Amino acid sequence: MTYAKKTDKNQTEIVEALRAVGVDVYITSDVGRGFPDLVCGYDGKTYLLEIKTMKGRMTDSEKAFHTCWKGHCAVVRNVQQALKVCGIEVE
Repeated sequence: MTYAKKTDKNQTEIVEALRAVGVDVYITSDVGRGFPDLVCGYDGKTYLLEIKTMKGRMTDSEKAFHTCWKGHCAVVRNVQQALKVCGIEVE
C-alpha cells in the first residue's frame, strides 16, 4: 500500500516565490520519514526547508531529522521566511 505525503497549502506559493528570484528548488515532500519538503540551492549554498502553515506542527520524524541533521535545515511558514533563510533580502 502506498501513502501520499500531504503537502502544506502554502508550499506552491513558497516554491514559486523562491524560483522567481533565482533559487533552484527541488520538491522532496514525497520522500517522507521526516525529510524536509524542499531542497534549495542559491549562491553556492544548499538549504533544506520544512514547510509548515502558521499553525502547522512538526511530526516526530521531522523533529528527529532536524535534530540529527548536521547541515542547514529550517522550518518556514511563509514566503518571507523562505527567502530570508536562503539569504535573500526581504523588505
